[in-house]
Amino acid sequence: MEESKQVRRLRRLRLTTVIKYAVLAAIVAIVFIPLSVILLSAFKTPPEMVQGTVFALPKSLNLNNFTDSFKQAKVLLALKNTLLITVTSVLLNVIIGAMVSYIIARFNFKAKKLVMGIFMVAMIVPFTTIEVARFSIVKNLGLYNTLWAPILIYVGADLMQIFVYKQFIDKIPESLDESAMLEGASYFTIFRKIIFPLIIPAALTVAIIKFVEISNDMYVPYLYIPSDKFRTLSTTLMIFQGDRTLEWGSLSAGVIWVILPALLIYFVFQKYIFSGLVAGASKE
Repeated sequence: MEESKQVRRLRRLRLTTVIKYAVLAAIVAIVFIPLSVILLSAFKTPPEMVQGTVFALPKSLNLNNFTDSFKQAKVLLALKNTLLITVTSVLLNVIIGAMVSYIIARFNFKAKKLVMGIFMVAMIVPFTTIEVARFSIVKNLGLYNTLWAPILIYVGADLMQIFVYKQFIDKIPESLDESAMLEGASYFTIFRKIIFPLIIPAALTVAIIKFVEISNDMYVPYLYIPSDKFRTLSTTLMIFQGDRTLEWGSLSAGVIWVILPALLIYFVFQKYIFSGLVAGASKE
């Protein structure tokens, strides 16, 4: 009987392992197959795109698609707008998110649960349900078709930021705050000179995640800054695709131009993302 139970357990364990690796393999295929097709297509000439399959290797490294897409899509202008919007939004996000998290972690007030509930609701409610009101606010403020429109929308603390910051702040002894207050320090001074320097790893984590998230967003820039001079990398690709539907080589090169900055940021700083999340979640 005991042997039969052990055999059944081994079978269940093997089945679970097979299912787990099958799911992982499917996820990898879903992610990497389209990227592989885009990368191969970016180096192909128009005849190669028509004659061969999507997985066929290019006969030579054709860089004309990259130069053509770079000039036609005005990548430098789009990159400048993207960096301006993203960097400004990330900096404001880091500062505001850290301040809000400090207040929630350190102060007890009557509306604390209500504030957290509002953050929870804001995470659940789809943005499309409030889009009419948000668009009207931006329009009435005179920010429509300016770079400040997406910046204003992106700025604000969300639940992810608060969770990351709060995990770090909770590990900082409150005796440091009390000692600083005895020395005459204000709450803002305590935050600026004690709290924020100690949560720099959390700030880096939030900054990198927000950078990738904002730089890849297409919806907000497309809706709020339709002018050609304010195109971002994501909206440039969409308009470029509409103008050159059949030139898949140039389109693929344009996709690579768009995703390259976010990929570089992620691969260079990915250790800070994981270390920041793990350090904040661990208990001492």
